Amino acid sequence: MFDQAERIFEAPLQYRNFISGEFTDALEGGVISRESPAHGRMVSQYPASTRADAEAAIAAARESFDAGRWAFAYGGERAKVLREVAQSLRRNADDLALVETLETSKPLAASRGEVLFAAELWDYAAGLARILHGDSHNTLGEDMLGLVLREPIGVVGIITPWNFPLLILSERLPFALAAGCSVVVKPSEFTSGTALMLGRYLKDAGLPDGVCNIIAGTGDQVGQAILDSPDVDMVAFTGSTRVGRVAIAASAGNIKKLSLELGGKSPSIVFADCDQEAAIDGVIKAATINMGECCIAGSRLLVEASVAEAFQNRLAERLQELRMGDPLDPTSRIGAIINRAQFDRIAESVRDGVRDGARIVCGGDPENHRGLFYPPTVLADVKPGMSVARQEIFGPVLAVMPFGDLEEAIGFANDSDYGLAAYVWTNDLSKALTCSRRIRAGRVWVNSALQGYPELPLGGFKQSGNGRETGRYGIEEYTELKSVHLHIGPQAERWVEGA
Repeated sequence: MFDQAERIFEAPLQYRNFISGEFTDALEGGVISRESPAHGRMVSQYPASTRADAEAAIAAARESFDAGRWAFAYGGERAKVLREVAQSLRRNADDLALVETLETSKPLAASRGEVLFAAELWDYAAGLARILHGDSHNTLGEDMLGLVLREPIGVVGIITPWNFPLLILSERLPFALAAGCSVVVKPSEFTSGTALMLGRYLKDAGLPDGVCNIIAGTGDQVGQAILDSPDVDMVAFTGSTRVGRVAIAASAGNIKKLSLELGGKSPSIVFADCDQEAAIDGVIKAATINMGECCIAGSRLLVEASVAEAFQNRLAERLQELRMGDPLDPTSRIGAIINRAQFDRIAESVRDGVRDGARIVCGGDPENHRGLFYPPTVLADVKPGMSVARQEIFGPVLAVMPFGDLEEAIGFANDSDYGLAAYVWTNDLSKALTCSRRIRAGRVWVNSALQGYPELPLGGFKQSGNGRETGRYGIEEYTELKSVHLHIGPQAERWVEGA
């Protein structure tokens, strides 16, 4: 892969928008250049789309949906297209993984794993395309049959973040397509490569023109146009809670439906009775995966007081074994931060924590590392009111707080504006079930971390968002229900007397 990467450094990859089945440049001809965060060299150029490009993509989606060719297609035909895309993802996994790694700086093995899981999501959505159904009511009397139809919601805008470009898109796009929707996709301007590559796979799979349109550009141009458009019936947005509020405000224009996966400050809860070596490994994984740039990162570590000191010291020892370096190196587990602005926000958050009284157990010294590599950092002596315990940092920073008993652990876990995920480590079944039931979060992992399955839904509580993606609920998110009152036989009722 080093040789292939070097060729890309010498000749950065060029991408085009995908609108109405055609590959096009931005109408105004601008481009967005992307450097590899780990290498500081240009790797990609995308179209710098404007509102005009977004409006063209929306118009194509609207026309395709209203024409009904895809919306009313046999589910088996939709399934066939989605399965073919899944196969394309598998066939091109190495190329897609390399692009993801160069644009995001996540380790290459992680990128390839995400591509293959994305293919699983497309396969699973293909199956759902065949089983989507409504209901009937045959108990309304001899002259009335009630039908409940489940229909595609219409034109969907999907706006995705930079941290898991292909994976997060694949948690949404195939489900919207399986439901019969037409779509406009706006990937992050930092990591648009794999989303734009997907256009070729969709076209080769036989997706009708205009059903899926993918355009690169910034949020203020393309994203805002999607949010503002009266021709977009629903928006699925993944990103920060701050921008989520902007999406909510913009949706008032035509009362469009929103599915939002927003920020998180997820707790990892470690009880003294757990397998502590397994817990240490799982806590590290949950806190540092994707350099901590992960909305479901386990960034708050709640440890039972009787083992807290020993646990955090062992944690610091194990973190020294976690290799940080070139994401193309197969031994690296930590790559570079996405850009300088995010790197500086992480460093400032750690400094704020220290000023508030937190103590650095390990890490926290980015000046000793070249470029945008931020070392995994553990902060002890953290109090629940500190900013490092409450605000999403989006970096490999772990805030440690001891707890006394089960009730206090659950109280600390729920003492957050967010509710996206939680991790529980215990060998006590009662504690595991109690935490799973009472913690306010969309996903709870027990004695595991970050295993994903297409069958299970994802989403957040509180300010972590609304709606659910993936699982059988994922396709229902992109549908509307319609009641049909079907009268049978002669119509005996007369509203106007004497008629």
